Amino acid sequence: MSTSFPPKITGEFTQQTKSEIETINSLFDATQYILKSTGHQWNGHLVATLRRQTISRILWFNSLYEKIIDVPGVICEFGVQWGATTALLCNLRGMHEPFNHSRKIIGFDTFSGFESVDPKDGGFNADGDYATSSDHLKKLQALLLDHEQLSPISHIKKHELVVGDACETFPACLEDNSSSIIALAILDFDIYKFAKVVLERIIERLTKGSVLVFDELNCTHFPGETIALLETLGINNLKLKRNPHQPYCTYAVWG
Repeated sequence: MSTSFPPKITGEFTQQTKSEIETINSLFDATQYILKSTGHQWNGHLVATLRRQTISRILWFNSLYEKIIDVPGVICEFGVQWGATTALLCNLRGMHEPFNHSRKIIGFDTFSGFESVDPKDGGFNADGDYATSSDHLKKLQALLLDHEQLSPISHIKKHELVVGDACETFPACLEDNSSSIIALAILDFDIYKFAKVVLERIIERLTKGSVLVFDELNCTHFPGETIALLETLGINNLKLKRNPHQPYCTYAVWG
């Protein structure tokens, strides 16, 4: 019999069927078996339990990263949560441009879940959703340093986690980093308030070729991101594109 997942910290949206959840629980069991059975090679063998959706997301971010290799600037991830995408971006940098120590990856999050959910968010979400555990930030910082150590030029720290309300931390970050250009911006806050502030302020740091990424565009369950885009940059001013692997993820090349 399959072991059930550890209890969730907060409710997270899912459209999985009962049968799918049972299968995913089975993969969870298989992951535990691999961790116990493969010794120091555990990391390579975990590929066996990656779901199609997870592999699709890795391919999606790899395709985005390839679009900015010849674009100068930092990568901003707005909405980090457990840090899967942040860690992936660190490794993609190590693969695609191992000696580009100017490609800093900056992640913004409260790590305490949604704050100030707006009526424009559709009433589906509540404050505190998508929170992480209380000790997660410290563990994530250590994990990212581990990935940094396995890449070239490891003595130069090339990532940063900015904790707090992005309506305050993002403008402050722009002021503190007056020389920074943003090559890739990933909006994954899910909710209206933060997305709007970021879109209002980000234009001043984009160059032609910078890539804007929206994680929940045209999404009934998370309408705030789309509304924020409509009220700021406007969809008529962007050539939005999607990837066949992702239902809601969208990107646009600035300029």
